[in-house]
Amino acid sequence: MADIILGAWVVAYRELLRFIQERSRMLGAFAMPLLFLVIFGAGFNRLVGTLVPGVDFVQFIYPGIIAMMVLMQSVMSGLSVVWDREFGFLKEILVAPIGRVGIVLGKALGAATVAVLQGLVMLLLAPFLGVSVTPLLVLQLIPVLVIVSVSLSGLGILVASRMRSQQGFQLIVQLIIFPLIFLSGVFFPVNNVAAWLGTVSRFNPLTYGVDAIRQLFLGGNADVIGVTVFGHTMSVIDDIIVVLCFGAILLTLAGRWFGKLE
Repeated sequence: MADIILGAWVVAYRELLRFIQERSRMLGAFAMPLLFLVIFGAGFNRLVGTLVPGVDFVQFIYPGIIAMMVLMQSVMSGLSVVWDREFGFLKEILVAPIGRVGIVLGKALGAATVAVLQGLVMLLLAPFLGVSVTPLLVLQLIPVLVIVSVSLSGLGILVASRMRSQQGFQLIVQLIIFPLIFLSGVFFPVNNVAAWLGTVSRFNPLTYGVDAIRQLFLGGNADVIGVTVFGHTMSVIDDIIVVLCFGAILLTLAGRWFGKLE
C-alpha cells in the first residue's frame, strides 16, 4: 500500500510539473471553454432570455463551462500515457517498484490537481458574469471538482492504454469529448429536451458532474436545475454518488487495460 501511495504521488507530481512547464497547454486549456462561454453566451443570451427568475443564459452555462474544462483536462490526461509510450519512458515507469495501480492513480490525481486549479482560476470571471462566489462555495466546489476529474480521467487512461500514437489518441478523444459535452446539459436543461435525448444524456457521467456544480452555484430548481431520474430530482450528493460509480467502473477498466501494457 505504501508503494502505491508513493508511486501515485510521484506520478501526480510529474504530471503537474509537465503542465506548468508547457505554457501552450496552459493557454489551450482555457481557450476553448472561454470561446464557448463568449460565443454561446453572447449569441444566445438574448434569444433564450432568463431560464428562471434572476438567472440568464450566461449564468446558466457558466458552471457547465467549468465542468467542461474539467472533462477536457481529465480525458486529455491520457495523452501523457501515449507520449510516455512513444518515447520509451513508459517502460521505465512500468519496471519501477511503484505498481501499475499507483501509476493509474497518479495520472488521475495529477489531472484532478490541474483541473481544480483551472476551475479556481475560472472563478475570477464570476463577478463579471453576475455569478455570486462565496468562500463556502469554493470549499464545496473543490471536492466536487476533484471527484469529477478523478472519475473522468479513467476514461482518458482507458483510451490511452489502447493507443500507440498521439495523433490517434487526440482523434479518438475529440470524437468522445464533444458528444459528452453537448449531451451533458452544459448548454441546455436536460429535463426540458426530447425524451430520447434526455435518456441518452442520463447515461452520460458528465451530466451529473455538470448538475452538481450548477446546483452549487445556482441552487436547486426542478425546472432547469437538478437532473430528474425515474421521477427523482437528483441532489448534489446523488450526483456525486453517480459520478463515483461511473468513476469506479472507468478506473477499474483503465487499471486492467493498463496492466496489460508491455
